[in-house]
Formats: sequence, C-alpha cells, structure tokens
Amino acid sequence: MTIQLGIPVLRPAGNDNQGSAPISRPAGLPSKLLDRFGRQATDLRLSVTDKCNLRCTYCMPADGLQWLPKEAVMTAAEIQRIVGLGVERLGVRELRITGGEPLVRPDLVDIIAAVRERHQQLPISMTTNGVGLAQKAQALRDAGLTRINVSLDSLHEDTFTQLTRRPFLSKVLDGVDHARAAGLGPVKINAVLMRGINDHEAPALLEWALDRNVELRFIEQMPLDAQHGWTQREMITALEIRTLLSTDFVLERDRQLRDGAPAERFEVRRRNASAAEASGPVLGTVGIIASVSEPFCADCRRTRITAEGKIMSCLFSREEFDLLGLLRSGADDDELVRRWQDAMWAKPRAHGMDHAGLGTSEFVQPDRSMSAIGG
Repeated sequence: MTIQLGIPVLRPAGNDNQGSAPISRPAGLPSKLLDRFGRQATDLRLSVTDKCNLRCTYCMPADGLQWLPKEAVMTAAEIQRIVGLGVERLGVRELRITGGEPLVRPDLVDIIAAVRERHQQLPISMTTNGVGLAQKAQALRDAGLTRINVSLDSLHEDTFTQLTRRPFLSKVLDGVDHARAAGLGPVKINAVLMRGINDHEAPALLEWALDRNVELRFIEQMPLDAQHGWTQREMITALEIRTLLSTDFVLERDRQLRDGAPAERFEVRRRNASAAEASGPVLGTVGIIASVSEPFCADCRRTRITAEGKIMSCLFSREEFDLLGLLRSGADDDELVRRWQDAMWAKPRAHGMDHAGLGTSEFVQPDRSMSAIGG
C-alpha cells in the first residue's frame, strides 16, 4: 500500500483542537499512530501532574505557575484506559511517566502497579527531579517501574540552589543512590548546561556519572521556559558540550544504532594529557540530546499526553487534541483511538528550528512550559 504524504498545515497559535485533524487521516491505514511523513509513534510520554517542587530557572518563574485544578487532571483509571488503548490498539511499545514532578502525585505507585499488572512486558520508565526518590525508589521498583531518569544539573550546592531555587542537592544525590540500590537501571542522569553558571562542570559531571555507573545525558536548553526568556546566544550547543568534555575525555560515536532515541551516544575514554589522545579502555557512555542545534525530527517516535489529557504530537507543538474530554463525554474506545490517530496524523514534519538555533521560518515558542507539557 502506498501512502501519499501531504504538506504540513499549521493552525493558528493557541488552538485547542476538539475533533478533526487539519488533514483528514485516510481510511484503510494500519491501526497505528502514523503521521503523514511515514513515522510511527511507539514511545508514549504521559504526564501525571503539572505540579513540581522545584523552580528551575529554565522552566518556570521563581513564584511558580498556576497549577491545574485536581478535577482537570487525569485520574488513575483514566490513565490506565489511555495507556491500554496505546499499547493494545495503537502500537505503543514503551511508556515514560513524566510531569511536572511525578513523585508529588500521591497515587503514583498505584498507577504504575496497575499498568504493570495489565501490561506485563511493557517497559515503564520515569523522569524525575529526584527530590523524593530516596523514599519511593524501592516501592516504584516493586510496583513495576523498569528504569528511571533523574535531572541533575550541578554537583555544587550553591549552583544547584541557584538553578532550582531550592536547596535540595543532597536529596537528589540520595535519590540516585537509592534508585541504583533498588535496581532501577540503567539509571540515567539528565543535565542542562547554562552558560556562565554550570557549563564548566561538564567534565566533572561525566566523571561523577562514570564513577557510579550511571549514564549521563546532556540536554540542550530548549525554548520551553514559561518566561519565554530563552535565547540562542545563551544556549550551550551539542558542539560546545563535546568541546567541554574533550579537555578530559575522548568521545567516539557509539556503534549501536540510535534507533529513534533522542540522545546521540558516545563511548568515553580517558584523554592522555601528554599524548593528547585516547588512553585506556572504554569507561562508559555519555549521551547528548541536541533538539535545537542537531534536530532529529525525521526519526521522532514519540507521542505525548499532558496531565489534563491533551495529545501533543510534538514537544514544541502549539496544537493540542483533547482526548480526556472525549473520554469523559462517554466516548467508546474506537472514538478515542480515532482522535489519537488524527492528532498524530497532523504531526508536522519538523519543529521549525534550524541547525543554528531558531530559524526564521514557522517556529513559534509554545505557550506551555516543559513542566506543563511533560518531557
């Protein structure tokens, strides 16, 4: 079967689509989350809350954001139904729990346990800031969580506090240790480098991660802050990250296929200072997620659902499709599946940022911040 792929049609900013996609999805296509450019979404990023107990400078203002009312957020039963449709009807093969900060949701362990009971083989991961992880790591593992990503931008208390506006570094480090002890591996560490603040820590962060057998992933700062203060000039690019690491390490591209993963992975060896070359065995790997300067839209396999049940086909999308409202109106599974498929069929070819940062074409920063989307 040949699929004719159309040209992206973008709706005006702020549109909250309640039904049809800009271009109707042709009949007769496989029951998967396909888009017009041949991509299939198999990785579900699902947010369970928009609330967070940190105030990271690259995400939200110091006084926080206006949180969703409780009744607007998906219930545990609604989450289970949506995940079930994704896995059983639409080809979802991996679930990532996100927020906000997922650990602030009181029934998180129960949600994971219920999903695991229904989907025994489904990889279930979670992204967290790690503040409450020490107390819940073992319970999460026992409930069926497979692995975990922990955000950690600095190993220095003052810098950590400056970036997060909370003095919780020791809690995060303790959480990483408890996650490792609980078997939530591979534990991955997500770090965002900010120019003039923590960029000099890149080699030390990698050394720390290698010592603990956790995988560090540097993430370019993205234009997803609530304040809309992101600038290309302040962003540390993937090229700069590799340069910063080269003072102590030699990076060689991992021989394993990237296979749709957002991070480009590198094998790490010690740099021989005298010979300026690699010395010794491979110490581990490091990943770099370069969404802005080296985008990977052509192989994107992600579909996102916000805490209030809105489908976002792209992290930078300004178009949303209301799945939860349809569910609560009494829609059957077939209607919910069609809404989700329509949303993904409308996915644009790319996010609109060129290889040097913000392009001059169609990109407009989303109204939502990262915490309100779910990474």
